[in-house]
Amino acid sequence: MNVRRRLISATAVTAATALGLGALSACSSDSAATGNTDKFDVVASFYPMAFLAEQIGGDHANVTSLTEPGQEPHDLEISTKQRAQLEEADAALYLKGLQPAVDEAVSQTGIKTKIDAATLTTLEDHGNTEHDHAGEEGHAEEEKGHAEEEEEHARDPHIWLDPVKYAEVAEGVGKAFEKADPDHAADYKKNTAALVEKLNGLNGEFENGLKDTKTKVFFTNHAAFGYLAERYGLTQEAISGLDPESEPSAARVRELQQEAKADGVTTVFYETLVSDKTAKTLAKDAKLKTDVLDPLEGITDKSRGDDYFQVMEANLKALQAALGAK
Repeated sequence: MNVRRRLISATAVTAATALGLGALSACSSDSAATGNTDKFDVVASFYPMAFLAEQIGGDHANVTSLTEPGQEPHDLEISTKQRAQLEEADAALYLKGLQPAVDEAVSQTGIKTKIDAATLTTLEDHGNTEHDHAGEEGHAEEEKGHAEEEEEHARDPHIWLDPVKYAEVAEGVGKAFEKADPDHAADYKKNTAALVEKLNGLNGEFENGLKDTKTKVFFTNHAAFGYLAERYGLTQEAISGLDPESEPSAARVRELQQEAKADGVTTVFYETLVSDKTAKTLAKDAKLKTDVLDPLEGITDKSRGDDYFQVMEANLKALQAALGAK
């Protein structure tokens, strides 16, 4: 076949640099493996979408990710070769609002099956977490001038970090695969059901593991965990707002130090695909620990697991330790 949380910027940023390609995800990132194969050829935008395509497609799907392992997905720019991949594929699976360059490329292709994961569940506006940033007035004026564009990207896209929402997306992807490749519809249906069952089990693990903790507040460098926090009755406090690598203001640091004492926060979480400098600086100043809470935007040799489920279970253990689970 051919086939207290972060908001996403409405414009594409500079070309991304691969940060470390040690451990590859199960999907292919080689364009030679993309189109005109004997399988259902799917181009996925980044790891959480590729994982769904692989799990649901099984032996019938040939999955390629536009985002290299170790590459920060928000920074992705689409190459001419990748545009050709999209044109040759049977389906594109992406999450509109997360990667503007992908949104644009998909909209410009003639690919028959375009699956936007953002339409398969309900996205929420988790609010602006920026605090005391310089030039805030100017930024406000800019946003006012681009109101319609910003509105489209105002909702938090990090739905895969909530197993329940991820399961909803999986069900929608499964139905899309069944329609696009009816010869293998029965297998797609079976694979989807198995994946949803595993995600429901993961949800149960998080519910049980986080229902009784000393504190409900956790600090993150990257505000990706709004849905997870909401699902399990937690409160996420992000350090840096829109840019996970930006330095927090002195006022924001003081605010977080005070909150750490008031709410019994023990740990500042950072992630694998961006610098840990900000998190470690805050932790040092506030006399807190640091640990990894992985937003699962890509799997590398630094990830605490080889796939979505393993890393999410590692995230659960990290949260239990930081929150004082009983």
